[in-house]
Amino acid sequence: MGGEPAAGAAGDTAAAVPPLVVACALGIEKLALRSGDRGGAPAPVTVVRTGMGPAHARRTVARTLGREPWRDAAVIASGFCAGLAPGMHPGDLIVAEETRGPDGTTPCVGTDLLVKALSRALPGRTVHTGPLTGSDHVVRGPERAALRAGGAIAVDMESAATLSTAMAAGARPVAAVRVVVDAPEHELVRIGTVRGGISAFRVLRAVLPAFFEWHRSLLLPRR
Repeated sequence: MGGEPAAGAAGDTAAAVPPLVVACALGIEKLALRSGDRGGAPAPVTVVRTGMGPAHARRTVARTLGREPWRDAAVIASGFCAGLAPGMHPGDLIVAEETRGPDGTTPCVGTDLLVKALSRALPGRTVHTGPLTGSDHVVRGPERAALRAGGAIAVDMESAATLSTAMAAGARPVAAVRVVVDAPEHELVRIGTVRGGISAFRVLRAVLPAFFEWHRSLLLPRR
């Protein structure tokens, strides 16, 4: 199911800078993101629920970026993910250096900025960086090991499709930030158990100020 944008205000200069679209798949992810602190946004921001899977992500992101005021928006794919590296725990943060999917590889922008901003917003939380790979289904066991062997540190179903679709609609800053809900030692049994991921939910509620800092920093004149 696709989601309708719900715009947020940002200040007198909002019209002068591109807005920000934050795309997630699940209702509980949207609830966490929309209930977070929206103070400090440098431009209009919307949290869009795409629905699960790459096809829904492509369709919703294309539709959102196809209309005003979101045509030139920066895009962040966010929500929950499965960690692939041993030692990861629910509530850890993933900042993608790139996303990988059937449409190819999409480099992310400002990874270091996001890591620093998230470390300030969530002191004490572990932040992992590396490739984030896409799948059209929930992956488990040996399949996860194979993805890890290919260099990916985490997997989800929407980030790669979200960012590739965003770039197909026009050049813009893109990023992917995910919160681990399960990992090799903490494997998710079924998607419904995400509702029990209190730690991951609380982390996701706290990421918006870091997203706004990333967005604001990218808009500063470069020397």
